[in-house]
Amino acid sequence: MIRTADLSGSDPAGVSAAVGEYLRQTDAEKHSEGLAPPLDHEGLLPERYRAEVDDPAAAYAGLRVLLAEVAGVVAGVVVVSVHAGAAEIKRLWAAPDVRGRGIGSALLDAAVAVVDGDVRLSVWDWRAGAIGLYESRGFVRVPRWDGRERLVCMIRPAR
Repeated sequence: MIRTADLSGSDPAGVSAAVGEYLRQTDAEKHSEGLAPPLDHEGLLPERYRAEVDDPAAAYAGLRVLLAEVAGVVAGVVVVSVHAGAAEIKRLWAAPDVRGRGIGSALLDAAVAVVDGDVRLSVWDWRAGAIGLYESRGFVRVPRWDGRERLVCMIRPAR
């Protein structure tokens, strides 16, 4: 089931856990790719990410956060930002134990469905599966708007 997160109610802990796992996985991958130092011995995220985990209600104020649930447990998350008519998908993540069951696809489809107009996102080039999913949903590669090396920027034109 995909639903909008209630960040003023019962969902901040689930969003925090899902986003935290996404960020830890991403940082571990960036370290493996030589783009970031390893997380410290306690697994603490870099300061720039901690607010999203410590207080998702404040970090995502004004954004749309969607959750995937399997058997009543948060199994995925996606954050949709819309500012001045431009929409961006961020933090799309499905728990490793549910991957391959369509959770990521369902989250992506739900995120695109709440947006009018073009939708953009960025993804690391080593995430071939994610890039394939995005391309299957009509996203195309465009010149990078973010200066970080190895980041693939994509846009799905409005339909």
